Amino acid sequence: MDSDFNFDYNFDGVDYSNYTADNATFEEVHTFRVHPICSGEVMCMLLLVVNVFIFLLGIVGNGVVIWIAGFKMKKSVNTTWYLSLALSDFIFCASLPVNTIYMATTNWIFGHFMCKFTSFAMFLNMFSSIFLLVVISMDRCVSVMFPVWAQNQRTISKAWVMVILAWILATALSVPSVIYREVQEHLGVHRCLNNYTTSEHSHRTVATTRFVLGFIVPFLIIIFCYSIIIFKLKSNQMAKSTKPFKVMTALIVTFFLCWLPYHTSVLIELNRSLPNDIINLLLKIGTMTASANSFLNPILYVFMGNDFRRRFKSSILSKIENAMGEEGRTLSRYLSRSSSMDARASTHI
Repeated sequence: MDSDFNFDYNFDGVDYSNYTADNATFEEVHTFRVHPICSGEVMCMLLLVVNVFIFLLGIVGNGVVIWIAGFKMKKSVNTTWYLSLALSDFIFCASLPVNTIYMATTNWIFGHFMCKFTSFAMFLNMFSSIFLLVVISMDRCVSVMFPVWAQNQRTISKAWVMVILAWILATALSVPSVIYREVQEHLGVHRCLNNYTTSEHSHRTVATTRFVLGFIVPFLIIIFCYSIIIFKLKSNQMAKSTKPFKVMTALIVTFFLCWLPYHTSVLIELNRSLPNDIINLLLKIGTMTASANSFLNPILYVFMGNDFRRRFKSSILSKIENAMGEEGRTLSRYLSRSSSMDARASTHI
């Protein structure tokens, strides 16, 4: 079965290269025929509409964030984080039209390169997003635990080093999409699918690695960092100074809710615990919710700041700039306040 961003029937682990129209059964001919646009199927039409919606909002929203964070705002560590997240989401959204056309027609017409690239783009987005969220959580944790050191050491150049390392690791973990994804032709119809027949345990290994390194381990790190942050703020009686973490918390919760259905459906698929039709439906729903994460992030940048009514009346560009800039200003005030408190405390030692 195919658990990698594929909207049509799943034929993973089966090599159809030796099949011909002469020995095909009626069921095969019916399954593999090229359909008109969704053939009136309600679920297919719904997925088509949702993906067009995600593409439009994702391209526009992340494009605006890239423009604001990259060209309009003063460069800072925070804008570096959000620019990187927006670039990851933008790349994924840019590949959506190809998969949407494939979903609607059930015939892959874009060649081997795009078959591999679209799957690669999905997992590059997944890994880079979660790794960047881990880096940001660690940055927040260090800033709260060691405010004086953070104020002196948090630089844009170091932030970019962390971003590049996160992208390198994300790229490495996305390589299986390039290795196992291929185009196979059967009865005149081309399918872009995964072929795990070269290794007995390759499918389970790849899926488990993605679940553990792309979901479980990062969230354990994030939870650990946020537990320390909350404990530190409460111990310093500074619980009201949690504004810098609102956007970050929303991004993490959204990522969790969007990607949990996908990983759950993949684990169900590996265990074959449900009928194939139900598993296919779960994979389609999981893929759709995972895609939604890419257009929700820029919306969160806009609406998670203070004084929503004031920002709602301003322009969209001003909303995003204020929402991202507010976090940096508030965190800077917190670092400055903590530094002065530490300095005063040192005079009494």
